[in-house]
Amino acid sequence: MRTYDLSPLFRSSIGFDRVSRLLEASQTSEAVTYPPYNIEKLGENAYRITMAVAGFGEGDVDITVQDNALTVTGKAQPEPEGTEYLHRGIAGRAFERRFQLADHVEVEGARLVNGLLHVELVRRIPETLKPRKIEIKAATSQPTIEQKKAA
Repeated sequence: MRTYDLSPLFRSSIGFDRVSRLLEASQTSEAVTYPPYNIEKLGENAYRITMAVAGFGEGDVDITVQDNALTVTGKAQPEPEGTEYLHRGIAGRAFERRFQLADHVEVEGARLVNGLLHVELVRRIPETLKPRKIEIKAATSQPTIEQKKAA
């Protein structure tokens, strides 16, 4: 595995320590594969995360956002007594999925439909950060020396 030394970047930049944590987290070898999910781009500033959470109800799943991190947690339900499985292919184990959100991306809502959890996201850029057009005013004409003498 290749490692990168980012310390030269952080000598002259302030507030980018989150970037280093993201890079370090992306290099971890443990791959979390449950539950499966899709990330869709619905428009220029709209996204949707869809997670397959079969067997979980609205009360079994928690969604929290803190410090630009979206965390989806599912609580496992206890097995009913006396249940004997010949084959068990539907996973009902507890899970925790984390998604790092970019600046100004907010969770707009979530819904659980047919075993799929849909989390709607939107990017809302504040007016102060949007580009704005600066009007160029015409220069007021100054009277020339000849015009001053003629008057």
